[in-house]
Amino acid sequence: MTAETAMSPGAGLKGAHHVAIICGDYRRSRAFYVDLLGLEVIDENYRAERDSYKLDLRLPCGSRIELFSFPAAPPRPSYPEARGLRHLAFAVADIERSVAYLQSRGLDVEPIRVDEYSGQRFTFFSDPDSLPLELYEVAD
Repeated sequence: MTAETAMSPGAGLKGAHHVAIICGDYRRSRAFYVDLLGLEVIDENYRAERDSYKLDLRLPCGSRIELFSFPAAPPRPSYPEARGLRHLAFAVADIERSVAYLQSRGLDVEPIRVDEYSGQRFTFFSDPDSLPLELYEVAD
């Protein structure tokens, strides 16, 4: 650590680089994130020593998702909500269009709500492992 970084306020964070997700069925989750949500595949590796896949995905904004599979990973407690990561939120320009697309693919999407503090519209749906995913409408 240099004297300059030691003296600067905060940790120098620039933004979120990636979110890591462990899935139960790799093929099903890969199809969900790549084919249905349209994320770009950066890299895909099978790690034989772990009997595990690691799939690196990119969102249009440059953020990434790392999708992992591990044998016999326990399910994530979602209801009631447990400590830890609550959900993953995706920014969208037109929430109604995004909801219509997801519903046309057979996904259950909660009714659109308005955040009482920001006034922004949002809704939730789930990935194949019941991980809560949010759509949050933002202006381009």
